[in-house]
Amino acid sequence: MPAMPKDRLIAALGAQLRAERETRDALRDVIANGQLDREVLLAILSDPVPVVTRDEIVRAEAWLRGLPPAFPPRPALKAA
Repeated sequence: MPAMPKDRLIAALGAQLRAERETRDALRDVIANGQLDREVLLAILSDPVPVVTRDEIVRAEAWLRGLPPAFPPRPALKAA
């Protein structure tokens, strides 16, 4: 069964969050261990290709715009 665009987006965002947490943890470990030299920092700060590409974001936003509203419209209130 093919993954729905929403499922792919959720998985990609989850992977990106994990990668950002790993980067933050690595930076914290480097600072805690006193290994704060230029090469180590550059290696940590040079992120790989983003998990979510611009094209995927554009497709996800277009897909979301096509969905019905999350909440049904409220009925108009009548004057008393």
